[in-house]
Amino acid sequence: MNGQTEHRIALFLDFENLVTNTGISAANFDLQPSLDRLLEKGKVVFRRAYCDWSRFPDAKTRLHEYGVELLDVPPSTRSGKNGADMRLVIDALELCYAREHIDTFVIASGDSDFCPLAYKLRENGRTVIGLAVKGSTSPLFVKACDEFLYLRPKQARGEKDKGDSVSAEEPARGSRSGHRGAKGHGSKAHEPEAPAGAQKGRPKVPDIARSVVKRLLGSAAGPINPSLIKETIVRKEPDFDERDHGFPTFAKMLEAMEQEGLLKRQQQGRQWYVVTPEAAPARSGHAKRGAAHEAEEDEELESYPDPEDAEG
Repeated sequence: MNGQTEHRIALFLDFENLVTNTGISAANFDLQPSLDRLLEKGKVVFRRAYCDWSRFPDAKTRLHEYGVELLDVPPSTRSGKNGADMRLVIDALELCYAREHIDTFVIASGDSDFCPLAYKLRENGRTVIGLAVKGSTSPLFVKACDEFLYLRPKQARGEKDKGDSVSAEEPARGSRSGHRGAKGHGSKAHEPEAPAGAQKGRPKVPDIARSVVKRLLGSAAGPINPSLIKETIVRKEPDFDERDHGFPTFAKMLEAMEQEGLLKRQQQGRQWYVVTPEAAPARSGHAKRGAAHEAEEDEELESYPDPEDAEG
């Protein structure tokens, strides 16, 4: 974890929300890509899914394989809606107050009803990550989280990502235009990804990245760590993902920004930092010719013998 304290993560799944009118069924629900992404951040020490499991028996075995505890919540005949949401909220708050070492909470749901929970967890110093299906997620819940990840059907991942478990998460940028109502259950299928066609040409650096880089470099007294740029972008736009803009990694996006003259990358030891273009001007044209001329002069000096050597 690069010298930092390893995060302890609690994962809460509102399972019915993830597999109802989202394009993902209980049979093809695949948690592994999400776990892979979360394990990059730390240890997932708590895993619990809430549902009336008599409705989704096909999913029980696979979730057990992932170490997920299944909490059965029968429906309430009075309201017509089960109490899974309420149980999830109670357990998350209890865990927040009883287990201080757990610093990250993942709420797998697209329901805006979890906004108050996200606010309360963040108020208590916890990081909140949302996890849901694109097109079936409330934009209010996206904004309530520190970071947001998207799921998509298993077959769609295989076609696009060709087995890359990390990129199996759906690119997040641009998802807000596809959000439905407050509950986030209005979409029956995934919308085609608009940026996919744009990725055929040269990827375009998103405006949010330009704005953040300009502000951070404008106020920085020295080089800044690239991770600070990514963290700032995600704070402003929790569902940001550079892959949706055609960049396979964040480093590739920084490289594109360097080519546009927005920043310069500078290596110090094994670590790369970002500075203003003026702080590390590129060697081009005259500078390169000057360096070549200096090299030629050095070679000429070395080609002539030392006078004392000649006398000897």
